[in-house]
Amino acid sequence: MAAQRACTTHPLVLRRVTVRRVHEVTPRMRRVVLGGDDLAAFTRDGTGHPAFAAPGFDDHVKLILAADGDIRAALPAQLPYGIEWTPSEHRLTRDYTPRRVDLDAGELHLDFVVHGEGPAEAWSASAREGDELWFVGPKSSLRLPERLDWIQLVGDETALPAIGRFLDERPLDAPAHVLVTVSDASARQELALRDGDTVTWVVAEPGDAAALDTAVRALPVPEGEGYVWAAAESRALLPVRRYLQRERKLPKDRLNITGYWHREDSPAVPEAEGRAEAGAQAPAVGPVPSPLPWLAVRAAVQLGVVDAVADAPGLTAGALAARLGVPVAGIDVLLPVLAAYDVVVGADEGGSGLRLGTAGEQLLDEHEREEYAGHEAELLLALTQLAPALRGGASPWRLASGATLHETVSQDAERYGELVEECEQLVFLLGGLTADPLREGIGSCLLTGPGSASVVAALDDAGLRPRLRVAEDSIPTAVLRGHVTAPDRVDWTPGPADVAVAAKALAHRTDEEAVLLLTRLAGWTGTAVLVEASRPDGLSPHAAEAGLHAYAATGSPLRDSAAIAALAERSGWTVERTIALGWGTEATVLRRA
Repeated sequence: MAAQRACTTHPLVLRRVTVRRVHEVTPRMRRVVLGGDDLAAFTRDGTGHPAFAAPGFDDHVKLILAADGDIRAALPAQLPYGIEWTPSEHRLTRDYTPRRVDLDAGELHLDFVVHGEGPAEAWSASAREGDELWFVGPKSSLRLPERLDWIQLVGDETALPAIGRFLDERPLDAPAHVLVTVSDASARQELALRDGDTVTWVVAEPGDAAALDTAVRALPVPEGEGYVWAAAESRALLPVRRYLQRERKLPKDRLNITGYWHREDSPAVPEAEGRAEAGAQAPAVGPVPSPLPWLAVRAAVQLGVVDAVADAPGLTAGALAARLGVPVAGIDVLLPVLAAYDVVVGADEGGSGLRLGTAGEQLLDEHEREEYAGHEAELLLALTQLAPALRGGASPWRLASGATLHETVSQDAERYGELVEECEQLVFLLGGLTADPLREGIGSCLLTGPGSASVVAALDDAGLRPRLRVAEDSIPTAVLRGHVTAPDRVDWTPGPADVAVAAKALAHRTDEEAVLLLTRLAGWTGTAVLVEASRPDGLSPHAAEAGLHAYAATGSPLRDSAAIAALAERSGWTVERTIALGWGTEATVLRRA
């Protein structure tokens, strides 16, 4: 039986609230109490939206700010069941944890770290009664395991709202062991501790990775089944993550580590819980960067250089080569470039040995590595064939590898697993599909595409229980089985169904392969739904690159409604309608002609 899903999703709603009062919790923390009709169920532009819900202690809402003061231009578009982040040059967003939610009083409490910099802190400093604030979310709530003997809560000052809310509301009856790093003793807060709880305060500079790592290692390890939750500066958490995963060997379902903010090269201040995000930006003007450093870092990740130096700092180049089974000459070629870009330091002769630099520490994060060694990196390398692909009309991937991307991933479980993981965010967008009238009278559903696991999760969240079948080849089916939380509910053989849902099934297929899939589905059902990204996500700073990534994979740009309709017509379908899901994603409903 697969593990329980780690989160519960919520409808994404844009809400307006106003300031009711402001007070200082400590010299380092300011609380803004917000209220308004939008916290209850409300109707806007003829569409009803549910009341605000944030049941999880570490839920996050996304505050929307405007660098130029024009908040209306920065707001996303509200869809009936989601949000569309339209491009906005001056939009800024910050994620914050609700410290307290009182729906009876119609109030939401947010705590802001006081440090004198950043747009969110500046807003809180000037906030006065009646000032408005717009926000979206939360999109999901963490589900803790049902039976625990203890929980450890670790964080810096930005984690105090979540820790405080956990202790106030106690989502589980188990002793809580709390560790918080603060920049000054005055930042300590009164916490609702019970018998058996412990709290440790450590004074350290914001983002001090060594101090946080040392403090976590000093915590006692209780007996029994436990859970560790940690939130702080993203890079400061990297050694903590490695310690908990590699030395304490905590499984994934007993660990939740979240980077609440990101330390820049300048002196750090914890601006918010989560990195700043902005609308799609034009690239900085300047010379086109060389790919050489990227290729060197990719080689270092693939060879294991980063992990080796992290596990044994002080290695010489020769010792590193021996540890990795690589000729010393090869390591000597890499080290100057890696040192120039701060992946490693201490590469000079006569030094104290190699250790990771700031860029190298970032590569300890699995998400950072994917840029150099994951699916995205492979697509980037395929673009070496961009010019001949554009001349001949084939996909760069096919020219680079000799096979289409669909052929490649269908025979490689690891690669297909990467696609499934990339589709995990899809579950937050499917509310518009599960609430559509199409759901009525559906007794069976045929699934295809790497987003199938997210479709199953969305159906569960919506309380829908159709009979499920999967129309995948052997390797993709085996991969999906490992990602579906209730595999016993699924018939893993294809067959007739009331409706077929193809979730990101076209994103790795050429036009010809897409037509073959749609023709195949027509043999099993008279109604199909295609869930695909049809335009770039307006919240992403890499929106301009989305079309090129799609072209690298399939030989086609992002397929808009017209392109989908053309593929449907070629395979015997007609487009009935399109459902906007948000974040540039749409569900296209097809009927068999």
